[in-house]
Amino acid sequence: MGIYYSAIAQGLLYSLMGIGLYITFRILNFADLTSEASFAVGAAVAVKTLTLGLHPVLSLITAFVAGMLTGLVTGLLMTYFEIPSLLAGIITLTAFYSINLRIMERANLSLRQVKTLYDLLTNLLADSTSRIFLVGIILTLIVILLLGYFFKTDLGQSMVASGDNEVMAHSLGISVKLMKCLALMASNGIIAMSGALIAQQNGYADVDMGTGTVIIALSSIIIGEMLFKQLTLTMRLGAIVLGSVLYRLLLVAVLKLGFLPSDFRLISALVLAIFLALPAMRKKIQAKKLG
Repeated sequence: MGIYYSAIAQGLLYSLMGIGLYITFRILNFADLTSEASFAVGAAVAVKTLTLGLHPVLSLITAFVAGMLTGLVTGLLMTYFEIPSLLAGIITLTAFYSINLRIMERANLSLRQVKTLYDLLTNLLADSTSRIFLVGIILTLIVILLLGYFFKTDLGQSMVASGDNEVMAHSLGISVKLMKCLALMASNGIIAMSGALIAQQNGYADVDMGTGTVIIALSSIIIGEMLFKQLTLTMRLGAIVLGSVLYRLLLVAVLKLGFLPSDFRLISALVLAIFLALPAMRKKIQAKKLG
């Protein structure tokens, strides 16, 4: 049971990435590849600042700000330079690979003998997995509640309107460019925080650790949406957390079947493809029945 408990705890940490990507994927209506860059940026900044002696909480905040700046780069490329979202994400992703190397001054950086956020709870919980679980629960709840409140405000509604219909939003006096930049900043800030938490759990940051993480985030979103329908925005964000946990448990189950850890990315891609294809398959089946 220990491996499943660990998978649930890790699913909570990765769910923050799913929540962050949801902002661009469902509200701005595109899958932002910047997420892979911001995930690695968050990890690199958190580990580097921790090794320099910064308090773990401040290190996490620093990673969040670094992720926001990463999202801002993509936002500026998209809005003010009118570069398509896909290309803007690829440009940012490519550029920040080198920036992460400069931040860490090497390909990977260890946290050996460095106090992490989880170590702050040592007196409360002796088990390391329980500490990860508690941190994951607290941070996901905070992020979900804050986003749920934010999207009820005028600014949040303006952001939603900008994603739904740019022409209508512009006619209402909303600065669509500003809304897109703010959404990308919020999205990538949350994703960077996820990267920082995963790096502290692993005990190191690696320049390549963001590769393929967008698949994990998309899988969390799609699984959550397939299982739970007709939900409020806050409940949808909670469904992403459940989707992320189920996704990690599914990977553990696959590992138990004898697959190698190196097969995880292939399995992740297949899981995402299957869940994305299910709605179309259901429509075809219903059409045949009606025909």
